[in-house]
Amino acid sequence: MTGSNEFKLNQPPEDGISSVKFSPNTSQFLLVSSWDTSVRLYDVPANSMRLKYQHTGAVLDCAFYDPTHAWSGGLDHQLKMHDLNTDQENLVGTHDAPIRCVEYCPEVNVMVTGSWDQTVKLWDPRTPCNAGTFSQPEKVYTLSVSGDRLIVGTAGRRVLVWDLRNMGYVQQRRESSLKYQTRCIRAFPNKQGYVLSSIEGRVAVEYLDPSPEVQKKKYAFKCHRLKENNIEQIYPVNAISFHNIHNTFATGGSDGFVNIWDPFNKKRLCQFHRYPTSIASLAFSNDGTTLAIASSYMYEMDDTEHPEDGIFIRQVTDAETKPKSIEMKSCEVKSLCFDYELQEVKANLYFTHRLNFWKQARQTLPCSGLPDLRVERSFRDTKERTVF
Repeated sequence: MTGSNEFKLNQPPEDGISSVKFSPNTSQFLLVSSWDTSVRLYDVPANSMRLKYQHTGAVLDCAFYDPTHAWSGGLDHQLKMHDLNTDQENLVGTHDAPIRCVEYCPEVNVMVTGSWDQTVKLWDPRTPCNAGTFSQPEKVYTLSVSGDRLIVGTAGRRVLVWDLRNMGYVQQRRESSLKYQTRCIRAFPNKQGYVLSSIEGRVAVEYLDPSPEVQKKKYAFKCHRLKENNIEQIYPVNAISFHNIHNTFATGGSDGFVNIWDPFNKKRLCQFHRYPTSIASLAFSNDGTTLAIASSYMYEMDDTEHPEDGIFIRQVTDAETKPKSIEMKSCEVKSLCFDYELQEVKANLYFTHRLNFWKQARQTLPCSGLPDLRVERSFRDTKERTVF
């Protein structure tokens, strides 16, 4: 069921939806890749399909290079660039196995592809041509760009961090903090870290700075789990998308739910209604006002009857996406003030008692040690440093 702030796109793909991406400068246009071998461009406000082009196999990912050029790759091993104004396409290059990921890095001006052939390739979009091939330890399942850094998630729960300005070596080699297969990685817009999800209903928040102080901040949490007949059902977390302004993020799972999370306060901000089937892909628009939600069966239970695949467009608000500020209630403030005053009273009583003890000792002992002035100053200094 959709509300007034949400609608379903007309003319959806005829098979599973693999990726949804908004145009970089506007929420008007949405690029969609599908297992039906097509890439479609939608005019979102008009709720109409603007154009469609084909691959010879299922398309696993797509990306905008700029508002008028789309790139895509999939099971046919081919990387295509399509001019959305002239409806002309160009075969840019190939991988030796299916292309799983396509993403553009504006800071370095390269297109990045990741493949099941265990390589990442960089492409110069101006020529266009291959600008380098870089081996990965396993099949590439997911990747994300964070400024001039590239974060790659592979089979075997491995995570590699590359510097796109110098691909001569791997900057960081990590193992996923989650126990099961990595499903999605997305970088924070603030370039400080990334969020990683797995097939086991878990999400990890990681930081790129390797210093121990920063690494202490990383954490993981359970999500997309439902209790049915007192049995916990655990669902894969298939999709992650960041809100570019607030640095909050949405997750979509095979349970059909979309959650929005505040990574700073470690809170869930909201949960939308349940969609007809698995959430395969998510995309916030660049201005953060719109969220595209691909509801598409991902064959978790093999080839069975399932609801129709569809793309939902939802207008989101700050109440749903903005981190909640931590505000103290008046009673909490009063309690803190009372505690502070109580501690001050205790401290005064303690040091008054000790000072009187030393004065009495000085009167009874002929050689008491410190002069009165030094005794009092010593206790005052100690009192200032003491916290109860």
